[in-house]
Amino acid sequence: MRPSPPERVAEYRRKGWWRGVTVDRLFRQAVGARGEQEALADAPNREALVGTPPQRMTWAQAEARVDALAHVLAALGVGRGDVVATQLPNVVEGVLAFLVCARMGAILSPIAMAYRGHELRQILPVVEPKVYLTVGAFHGCDHAAMLAELKREGVTSAEIVTVGGDAPEGVHVLADLLARATAAPYATPADLDAAEALTICWTSGTEAMPKGVPRHHDHWVVNGEALVEAAGLKAGDTVLNPFPLINIAAIGGMLMPWLMCHGRLVQHHPFDLPIFLRQMQEEKVAYTVAPPAVLNMLLQNEALLAQADLSNLRCLGSGSAPLSPWMVAGWQERHGVTVMNVFGSNEGTSLFSTGEAIPDPEQRARFFPRFGAPGVDWPAEFPGKIRTRLVDLDTGKDILVPNVEGELRISGAMTFDGYYAAPELTAAAFDDQGYFRTGDLFEIAPEGGGRFYRFVGRCKEIIIRGGLNISPAELDVLIEGHPKVREGACAAYPDERLGERVCAFVAVKPGETLTLEELNAHLKAHEIATFKLPERLQVVDALPRNALNKVLRRELGQLLPA
Repeated sequence: MRPSPPERVAEYRRKGWWRGVTVDRLFRQAVGARGEQEALADAPNREALVGTPPQRMTWAQAEARVDALAHVLAALGVGRGDVVATQLPNVVEGVLAFLVCARMGAILSPIAMAYRGHELRQILPVVEPKVYLTVGAFHGCDHAAMLAELKREGVTSAEIVTVGGDAPEGVHVLADLLARATAAPYATPADLDAAEALTICWTSGTEAMPKGVPRHHDHWVVNGEALVEAAGLKAGDTVLNPFPLINIAAIGGMLMPWLMCHGRLVQHHPFDLPIFLRQMQEEKVAYTVAPPAVLNMLLQNEALLAQADLSNLRCLGSGSAPLSPWMVAGWQERHGVTVMNVFGSNEGTSLFSTGEAIPDPEQRARFFPRFGAPGVDWPAEFPGKIRTRLVDLDTGKDILVPNVEGELRISGAMTFDGYYAAPELTAAAFDDQGYFRTGDLFEIAPEGGGRFYRFVGRCKEIIIRGGLNISPAELDVLIEGHPKVREGACAAYPDERLGERVCAFVAVKPGETLTLEELNAHLKAHEIATFKLPERLQVVDALPRNALNKVLRRELGQLLPA
């Protein structure tokens, strides 16, 4: 894969936005500084999830495991520039796989646990991984067996490795491979450049197929620097990660800050509130993230909070749904914890409403700083490394006054270079000034003297369920293949806990009836990810369409009963 354009690399490094430091170099520095200190810890329920005991390891032990795993992957055919795919819950092996790829000059492509054959048949032929690291049975799906079947179908030629103890025919067991691996250090390529790709994460937009988002070492390093600054992290801090290691939220927001702070990274997945609170107390967590609904519930249940010692907690990140001003104020005033409002995307959108940028908690819940906007300066370092603008979608002109909706567009140190192996999508994703079109509508808030953005909605049609993007166009095609359906389309409906859920709007053929269970059985037969399944069905006479017969998706919500 090509590195970032040389002219961009030279410019950003000259400005000091990128340091030209690889992730492996940061890892080696952490090992040298904190070798015998604990670095990584699994959740206590790991064995119940994947069948193997929880692991804890020091920085030195983590490096030894990275070296051994690098030799294992090399023996399976992985070299510089090759792709290693992972489909793992939050176990320490996911972190190690990231570090191994950084050491080898390979590319990690992490895939959501919820993805099934439908998505994998789209992804695997594009990235052609040499190795696929996964688990066996997890939440009703045997991932290793699923991959073995896809390999028999010719979808992939990857060597399949499972973290669990048992494996179907043709699948390697990681523990067996490590037991035979050499204990010698693994040498990083001497000419490895921080502008070379390190990851390809996956996102869905209005297009039906997942889109690959490459990010290189420089991207991840500046991402880590930004979060360390935003969350006020200190050397040796413990970070609790409940996000799956598949995108910028976990890799940039959790893993990279841990690496840069030489701290401890504690894994958690899937979200389990009693275990989460127990880890926050026992592991002395300084920073973690949680959905707005969870933070609301905890603040309304002081008896539950009183059972846990959260005295080490300084900052909570939250987002993916609007934050309640009373909640942000309550955590700050009652518990001395700053709730940071986060807005981001795999492509590099990064707005952080920190306690420093917006001290007033109620404003922090409602607004985001206008990082990188013309004439707006911030005391922190990161805002100077990005550029943002609001653009009127009708006129194409920049919006510089309050209360006018426009699309947020971004450029700078965090922004990706373009979608993987998709030049047409990449060309459409950037405007003539080189800014990425986020598809998110904001306005300049009248409060704050023009220093704040306020989120309005989206001009793109994606549904964001608990931070995961869902393409309604992908579901529409499958729904209209149901024998009882005349026409159908999906749209979001609001949800307090997840932000949005999926509703299917369906017009059935004459004389037919349809239930949600029937519809989802049809979708499951196409092996789609379970998080995409509609959770509500609304039968309608007809879908709203414009003069060109395009479904007016933003009007679908008006068809729901009040």
